Amino acid sequence: MALDVVIMAAGKGTRMKSNRPKVLHTLGGRALLQHVVQTATALAADRIVVITGHGAAQVEAAVQAPGLQFVRQEPQLGTGHAVQQAAPALSPEGTTLILNGDVPLIAPETARALVEACGGQRLALLTIALDDPTGYGRILRRGGAPDGDVLGIVEHKDATPEQRGIREIYTGMMAVPTARLKQWLGRLRNDNAQGEYYLTDIVAMAVADGVPVVAAHPRSETEVLGVNSPSQLADLERRYQRQQAERLMEAGVRLADPARFDLRGTLECGMDVEIDVNCVFEGQVVLGDGVRIGANCVIRNARIAAGAVIHPYTHIDGEKLGVEVGEGALVGPFARLRPGAVLGAEVHIGNFVEVKNSTLARGAKANHLAYLGDATVGERVNYGAGSITANYDGANKHRTVIGDDVHVGSNCVLIAPVTIGAGATIGGGSTISKDAPAGQLTVARARQVTVPGWTRPRKKA
Repeated sequence: MALDVVIMAAGKGTRMKSNRPKVLHTLGGRALLQHVVQTATALAADRIVVITGHGAAQVEAAVQAPGLQFVRQEPQLGTGHAVQQAAPALSPEGTTLILNGDVPLIAPETARALVEACGGQRLALLTIALDDPTGYGRILRRGGAPDGDVLGIVEHKDATPEQRGIREIYTGMMAVPTARLKQWLGRLRNDNAQGEYYLTDIVAMAVADGVPVVAAHPRSETEVLGVNSPSQLADLERRYQRQQAERLMEAGVRLADPARFDLRGTLECGMDVEIDVNCVFEGQVVLGDGVRIGANCVIRNARIAAGAVIHPYTHIDGEKLGVEVGEGALVGPFARLRPGAVLGAEVHIGNFVEVKNSTLARGAKANHLAYLGDATVGERVNYGAGSITANYDGANKHRTVIGDDVHVGSNCVLIAPVTIGAGATIGGGSTISKDAPAGQLTVARARQVTVPGWTRPRKKA
């Protein structure tokens, strides 16, 4: 039986007070709509149709998935009108699952249960009882009994004071026999307080046509909370982050404070990983056994091998190239690893050291106040404080090669392209523009001069 998923994403989101379409605001580093699309993809649907409207071109360019289709609702005349635009794209038979692009945390298991409740024969609604149901459509049941037959849905703005006292609400998600859905969409009217075509009106039509209306329920209210304002987005972000933290802790990760943890991508952890407070993980991050992450670190697109320690306030950003940190390496505090940084085992990168597009072999050290860009650094190299590789000539990047066991003194400039031979020593304060031979001391600095009788300039009176 065919399964089509329709995702409504046409709203403007006026209360967000933003030029960005509401469904493109991010939760856990991904657009709200992208979360819903991924849920639909997990269901192996035959087709996924996204209804766009406000900022349609921007939304369609930003959200991707295999086989994704877009239809536009212009102008926006209500939820029923939105689904009418998608109807021609739907299979003639089977089931249509309707989801909301601003309700990002609906779980695939819940969506699948809703489809199963429909069974291709019934109208299945996803409902839940909320302590504060303000703004949601209320479920009307026969005799007002909690287990009474579903008779219809009344929108909050059209509800009587008595109906607004009902706590069971419609979440905006339903599963419908597709052939019936197309029939009912053609019978919608807009004679209501908003002058809109409500999708919820098909419930009463189903009852009138003798089609059973059933309800399914999510595991928690977090799954069905929508985003209409910055405060609601912030609340949902914390709920989402708590979910991620709980999942990691169940797997054995030690979080110093799960309330001060942010995951905006994927995080894979080995055994005995420890993460201190206020750390942010973005993109794809892998932490090996026994890795320790200090407080206030930001780590994006990186692989950190077993036993490595990332000290507080370190910023690792692999972008597309990624960053690799070897076993037992020590990084930080206040270090910065940029794309293409590859640290071997037991490498030390200290405070205020920046590494970009460079490899450091086992045991190399750059302990403070240094820059390594486009460099190949051998084993056991000691790279002095204040030293830099001058890798950019104003037009092109060039590489610096530093052999094993080299000692680079403080405040040196290595002007690439240049090679420092194995075992060489570069005297402090040197500017090296030519290759330095292996095993020898190379010094390139001006002779110290003292000028007798020189006086410091003074301000004119």
